[in-house]
Amino acid sequence: MKKSLAELAEITGGEVLGAPETEICGIAPFDEAGPADITFADAANILKRICDTRAGAVIVPEYFDPAYFDPAAVPNAQPGIQPHFIRTPHPRLAFAKIMHLFFPPARPGDGIHPAASVGEHGVFGNDVSVGPLAVIQDHVTIGSRVVIHPHVTIGSHVTIGDDAIIYPHVTILERCTIGSRVIIHAGTVIGSDGYGFVPDGAAHFKIPQLGIVQVDDDVEIGACNTIDRATFGKTWIQQGVKTDNHVQIAHNVVVGENTLIVAQVGIAGSTRIGRNVTLAGQAGIAGHLTIGDFAVVGPQAGVTRNVPAGTVVSGTPEMPHKQWLRTSRIIQRLPELKRKMAELEKRLNEQL
Repeated sequence: MKKSLAELAEITGGEVLGAPETEICGIAPFDEAGPADITFADAANILKRICDTRAGAVIVPEYFDPAYFDPAAVPNAQPGIQPHFIRTPHPRLAFAKIMHLFFPPARPGDGIHPAASVGEHGVFGNDVSVGPLAVIQDHVTIGSRVVIHPHVTIGSHVTIGDDAIIYPHVTILERCTIGSRVIIHAGTVIGSDGYGFVPDGAAHFKIPQLGIVQVDDDVEIGACNTIDRATFGKTWIQQGVKTDNHVQIAHNVVVGENTLIVAQVGIAGSTRIGRNVTLAGQAGIAGHLTIGDFAVVGPQAGVTRNVPAGTVVSGTPEMPHKQWLRTSRIIQRLPELKRKMAELEKRLNEQL
């Protein structure tokens, strides 16, 4: 693929400093880029080394002044060759957009593979790709440009919006709904039964799980997630949520818009997570709680109470992050404090 700097600037909303007709054939890290590549530099320590790059073009912050670039300082530079620049407020974001352009997601092929199993009464949009050994049951609605990789299972009456990508071994069970531009990574299960039982003497009687999972637009779900269907109503993953791998979301949970959930987080049933929340790795959230908007839950925290909006909590049980830092320092000194207490107790006993 070849793209001119003018085309790349239009895609990223940037400004070309140099020759707009310059063609770029690839992308590469700052220290590895060659004359046909584009790279980016946004941190101060990288911008200080801007003369070290051999890249054909560099995406730089809007405050960058090309007068700082000295072509004579470029190692192994060819005479008359110097990089051009695309100046933008967000170089890393611009570079990510170009990465998508040069490396679009893989497709298993055009159309429906002969080895796929497709049920009756389905509705398919344009340019759908379905890989071999995928199973699509009856009454499924799939939007345009959806990519379904091999070994995916989609239950009856599922709806999937436009431009979704479903990676291998994903299971989406009956009646669940998936929005547009959703990405679901390998091995995830959406719509498994919620964990609901009622004691029946010495045993436990299963409570039917009659609800669904609703995943809104622009959500990305990591590998090996499990998102349980609601007992009634829906488990709801709202727009823009991003989850890491090995995340468990229980029945009737609501995850607010643009929330980030890092690996191995577990959220118990009927908890409501606000918007723009961050749940760090291995955090555990008890059931029937509310985590307020823009809250941050630290790694391995055990949350047993509601977390107010905008607060940062850590530890088990959860506490304000600064308090947890003080507490953790004390915990490290407990052996020493125990020894001192024993010495004081011994001296006191000797004086009595």
